[in-house]
Order: sequence, then C-alpha cells, then structure tokens
Amino acid sequence: MDTPIVKLPPVITHQQTEALRKKFKALFDKKQFSPSVEFDFQEVERMDSAGAIFIQNLRSDLEKNNVEVIWTNLSPGIKRTLKLFKRPVPPVFKSEKKNFFEKIGETGYNLSKYFAESILLFSNIGYWSFLGFFRPGLRRKGEVVNQGVLIGVNALPIVALIAFLIGFILALQSAAQLRQFGANIYVADLIAIAMVSEMGPLITAILVAGRSGSAITAEIATMKVSEEIDALTVMGVDPVPYLIVPKLYAIIITLPLLTVFANIIGITGGAVIGVTYLDINFVAFFKEVFTVLRYKEIFTGLIKSFSFSIIILLTATYFGFRVKGGAEGVGRVTTASVVASIFFVIVADSILGLIFYFGESAF
Repeated sequence: MDTPIVKLPPVITHQQTEALRKKFKALFDKKQFSPSVEFDFQEVERMDSAGAIFIQNLRSDLEKNNVEVIWTNLSPGIKRTLKLFKRPVPPVFKSEKKNFFEKIGETGYNLSKYFAESILLFSNIGYWSFLGFFRPGLRRKGEVVNQGVLIGVNALPIVALIAFLIGFILALQSAAQLRQFGANIYVADLIAIAMVSEMGPLITAILVAGRSGSAITAEIATMKVSEEIDALTVMGVDPVPYLIVPKLYAIIITLPLLTVFANIIGITGGAVIGVTYLDINFVAFFKEVFTVLRYKEIFTGLIKSFSFSIIILLTATYFGFRVKGGAEGVGRVTTASVVASIFFVIVADSILGLIFYFGESAF
C-alpha cells in the first residue's frame, strides 16, 4: 500500500486548527489507517503555538494506532516551532525486584546512616546542654520555665487520672486473691512497690511521650517544613541551644516530679480499695506503705524517670529534624516519634529493671 500524502495548508494557526480537526476526525471515526502517512509541509509558511500543538497531538494519536508518521519538506522556522512545542515523553520506570542480598545491604546502609545522624544530633545536644549551664544567654530567658509548664504542669490532670486508675485496678485485682489468705494488709505492699519502682515511672513516661513528645516533634517538624529553622541558621542562631536545650532541661526536671506525683496518686487509688473493699484503716494502709518502701525502690523509680525523659526528648527531636514534605510529613514523623518513644521507653525499662535486679542480687 502506498503511503498517503497529506498536504498541509500555508497557514496553521489557532483559527485553522478547528477546520483541520474536523478534516482528520473522519479518518479516526472510520479507523481505516494505513501503515504510514506522510505530512508535506512544503506549502506551510506560518504556524503558531496552537497549530504546532495540534500537529504534535495529531502525530501522537496516529502513532497510538500504530501508524508511522513522516514529516517532509519542513522549513527551518517550522521545524523550530514544532520542536519548541514537542510533547514531552513521560519517563518509563522499570521496577526491578531486589534480591535478598540487595535488601539486606540497603537495610544495613540505611540503619548505619540513621545511626550516624542520630549520634551526631545527640552529641550536639549533649554539648550544648552541658555548655548551657555556664552560658545561660544561649537560650531564651524564661523558656525553661515555659516549657516546664507545657510539659509538666499541663500534664498533671491526665497523669493523676491514669495513675489513680492504675493503682485502683491493681489493688482491686490483687485484693480478691489476698483476702482468701487473710493477707489484706499486704495489698499496700504490692501497690507501693509496683507503683514506685515500675508502674509510676513507666505510665508517666508513656503519657508524656504521647502528649509532650508528639508536641515537640510536631513543633520542630513544622518549623523545619516552613523553613523557620533555616532562617535561624541564616541569622547565626544555632537551633539546638535555642530550641532543644530548654526542652531538655524542662523534661528532665518535670518528668521525675510527675513520676513522684503519679506514685502518690496511684497509692491513693489503691488505698481507696483497701479502705472500702478490704476494711483496712486508712492510717494503717499508709503506715504499711512507708514500712515496705525502701530507698532502693524510690531511687530505682527516679533513675528510670530521668532516663525516660532523655529518651523521649532525643527521640522527639530526631524525628522532628528528619521531616520531609509538607503537612503530611509532619503527621508522619509525629506518629513515628510517639511509637518509637514508647518502644524505647519500654526497652529501657526492661534493661534498667534487669540491671537493678542483678545488682541487688550481687550485693
């Protein structure tokens, strides 16, 4: 079959494209295509952007129907116009399935990169935190108190409620078993040791991680996305002592105090069960609490809460600085920060619990 030749008119502008579109529409409606078609540009003298786009679209439509398009007798000007308005070809991405060793290598590389980034950030925070004791001018005046109110004071209601319920439930669950053996008074021992050495620090840290840790991550991530941190750097202000160090001081101070508060409220919740369900005198209950509590349990709880405060702050800061994208990225790193903080707090609690247990056994 001979290649049909289509002679194009001298002028192809936005005024002629509608007529040309109707002319070629009949060809597409019949769907009678030859293997190739030749467009002769010999008579074309003028072509605007609309005409060039029309020709390019026409060529694309024909090639989709497996028709080879041939352009002949193009003048240099017409050729430049068609080239200028050429339709971009979308890149084709071939997803190659990675084998087992490639996945291991990529995972190891990413973990090493994240580890190096975290060590660099944590060492920077540690340096400025130590230097901040001797150079208070590095941080904003009154910012530690402000952050202490946001992190600690505002968290008192929810910590008090959860701690009371934890102590209440622990006493309720253990009371039914202890009263079978006439050991009602020992519910005070159980509640005191469980709250002070384990449940108080852990529950408080989880609440602060979900409440204040997420707020810290969201604040830093939002500032990074909106380029406020870059603006601070351009102005010669290091964001770590300006933003992070006051939060670190505040959470180190407030989390142990919140833990002590949670311990007292939790023991009080257990006392409610002891007085109402086990018929224990209120004074006798707390006398037993002070008898069983040793400096070891109190020291263990405070060390745990101090460690948890550092973990929560470092995790929130790390994820805040790692944000990518806009508002979606802020939400993503905030969620990841809360999950990671709770995970690391529980892991640290297990490790510290083992250390204190074996340390006591050794001595």
